[in-house]
Amino acid sequence: MKIDEHLLLSHGAIFQDYEAKETIFFVGDTPRYYMQITQGSVELNNFLEDGKEVMVGLFSEGNSIAESLLFTDQLYPINCVAKTDCTLLKLDKTSFLEILRNDSALAMRALERLSADLIYYYNIQTIIAESQPVSKIKGLLDYYKAYSGIKNNHPFKVPFTRQEIAKIVGLRVETVIRTIKKMEQDCMLAIKERKIYY
Repeated sequence: MKIDEHLLLSHGAIFQDYEAKETIFFVGDTPRYYMQITQGSVELNNFLEDGKEVMVGLFSEGNSIAESLLFTDQLYPINCVAKTDCTLLKLDKTSFLEILRNDSALAMRALERLSADLIYYYNIQTIIAESQPVSKIKGLLDYYKAYSGIKNNHPFKVPFTRQEIAKIVGLRVETVIRTIKKMEQDCMLAIKERKIYY
């Protein structure tokens, strides 16, 4: 969800810069701000008991970050790390909720975003549950291609690296590399200048 910057600034929002790899919030922190990316990108992640990193989401300019937690008293169940140098526009939770109370159209957009997030997590759970690497990767690519609005007969430039795909679907990066090569041989996707097209 993107909220007009002037509206956020008029309610007291501030810009805050983060360097690449800097942690914006940790698992267990209290959500205190609506955060909107004005420059750069961030990654939401978590770590399994064995230390394996799982990427929950990757967001760039114009996206908000984990605002669903502002509607509860729950702590963050994920970490947020700056993937690149980035700037966030941050508005305190109380002011954010006040804006939504006074703007029903914006409140409806917030509900639409929450619904879209739930649909994403339902889909990702199904993809992760697949046992075969090809099924996991194909499920992920199918979802993002449909989400981006690109028709099946048009190529979709995959916005993830092989490492990011591995972190999303719970595979080792070596497995993702081998599987993508096999998918290319089977004409399921194309690789041009190391970029994946599906």
